[in-house]
Amino acid sequence: MNRFSELSGSRKNPEKKGAMAAIEKLVKSQSSRLDEPVDVDPKIGWGSDVAAQVLRQLNIPYIALNPGASYRGFHDSLVNYLGNRMPEILMCLHEEHAVAIAHGYAKVTGKPMAVALHSNVGLMHGSMAIFNAWCDRQPMLIFGATGPVDATLRRPWIDWIHTSQDQGAIIRNYVKWDDQPGSIAALPESILRAWQQTATAPHGPVYVCLDAAIQEQEVTDEVTIPEPARFGPAPASRPAAAALQQAADILAKAKRPVILFGRGRRTQEDWDRRVALAEQLGAFMMSDLKAGAMVPTDHPLHVGEPFNQLTKSARAALQDADVILSLGWIDLGGTLRQAFGYGNAPATVIHAGDDIHLHNGWGKEHMELPPIDVHLLGDPDAAVADLLDALAGRPAGTAAPVKAEKPFKAEASQSNDLVNLHHVARALAEAVGDQPVTFASLARGWPHDLWPHRHPLDYLGKDGGGGVGSGPGITIGAALALKESGRLTVGILGDGDCLMSINALWTAARYAIPVLFIIANNRSYYNDELHQEGVARHRNRNPANRWIGQSVDHPAPDIAKLAEGQGLMGIGPVASVEELKAAIYRGVECVRGGRPCLIDVHIDPGHGRHLRESMAERSMAKGS
Repeated sequence: MNRFSELSGSRKNPEKKGAMAAIEKLVKSQSSRLDEPVDVDPKIGWGSDVAAQVLRQLNIPYIALNPGASYRGFHDSLVNYLGNRMPEILMCLHEEHAVAIAHGYAKVTGKPMAVALHSNVGLMHGSMAIFNAWCDRQPMLIFGATGPVDATLRRPWIDWIHTSQDQGAIIRNYVKWDDQPGSIAALPESILRAWQQTATAPHGPVYVCLDAAIQEQEVTDEVTIPEPARFGPAPASRPAAAALQQAADILAKAKRPVILFGRGRRTQEDWDRRVALAEQLGAFMMSDLKAGAMVPTDHPLHVGEPFNQLTKSARAALQDADVILSLGWIDLGGTLRQAFGYGNAPATVIHAGDDIHLHNGWGKEHMELPPIDVHLLGDPDAAVADLLDALAGRPAGTAAPVKAEKPFKAEASQSNDLVNLHHVARALAEAVGDQPVTFASLARGWPHDLWPHRHPLDYLGKDGGGGVGSGPGITIGAALALKESGRLTVGILGDGDCLMSINALWTAARYAIPVLFIIANNRSYYNDELHQEGVARHRNRNPANRWIGQSVDHPAPDIAKLAEGQGLMGIGPVASVEELKAAIYRGVECVRGGRPCLIDVHIDPGHGRHLRESMAERSMAKGS
């Protein structure tokens, strides 16, 4: 006789009954045009049903996956027990894309989505995307699976090669927590702890490996799933009061403060507080392209455009500063070195952040060790709120507005055959009009002067780990989260990034996720061309050979046709300014109609030279 208790004491506790009613309401409201199961079994009977029920109670709306036999029991529970609702399955053609979609979803919402990866092989496929999410400090709940730990239950051959002694070890160095529960009764605690860990800042992916034998074991004893509210994530930690007071006293006396805005929450409330702090202090503001939109980049106190490496104006402002306040800045040590050189930072440095809790020594994403005079250990946005309170009533700062840098203007093309990103930006702005746009990804050389950040969702930042191929999945995940928001989700991707994960687009087409991909196609791994040019010049060799082994041409892949093959509207290749405006207008209207679209734009491969000195030469000179 199977016995199961979904919520112990739920009949006696009206709050728990209300929680279950709220979940059921979410289940019923979740719309789906595809994959409607028939004859769903509402009775729990198997180990994997327990795992699925816990997942539902966490109110996670989607689970991205690529099918695999190692979690066939869990898959059955998602479909035939939960009815493919809360969570709804998002089928992907590669595990890496499933993780990237959850990554993009988290960048918008700040909340974990679920992912399922098949055995050790699926985990290895998804590992690069997990690394990206780890470096980007984004939450997600990853379910894996292994063949039966009990060797007597393994099928010949396949179960043996898909069973690992310690499967979590594959990714343990770049997840926040992992577990492999050893019984049906242990499943609820394992999943609830995983969710608690990933949803508590500082964030990172977590991994729960489900033994195939436990998934397919019949439930014979009562299993209690507690109400998740009592096992929720911890609130954001706040810096120590003494450190906050010390920082407030220093900032109140500062004559030339600068604030570096790094990682933070994408809420309007936090955005407004950041701006208020800068205005209260009269502090110059700087933004990091790796973190995305955190403050308005056209504010009078904002120095230049957001950057990866220090611009001339940003370096000058830092060198003139008497106090530097870092709020979740991603590479404080490296930024200070760019401004002052090794071991020399004359300004008083205050840093707010909690990233130090995740440093484990395997990876070096902690970056260069920065000199810090006052350490506000805790959530950066909590530090902003507390500093505002501590500074209340004190005289406001008097920094003069930043004189706008003269924006780069694209040189007029000699013919209509040369298109650059300025042309793309202007055509896109004209096509979208007043509709708000979220850039989930941006290609190198994007003209930020034409698209200033004015809202926390205007730009979501980079992928964290620099793994090429992340752009399509992250953009789809962002568009999924923004589907009902009224915002237009756009990914400006390089051709290499797009081609590496081109079949991620199929998921956008299948689930009608409205998203616009614009491919800045220079038919090259252009970033590496610059590196090869820099190496050749440093060695007094011929830089003209930089394209060999880098060019994606002769033939150039027809990316628009590849997109059409995935079910998207494909436009292009667009090779002239004359064609560009109409192509982007068509693409925008397609997405507004609820369908994903890709526009393949052939970009002038030499355009980046006019925007900056060679990145490769700078890297060689700095010893990077």
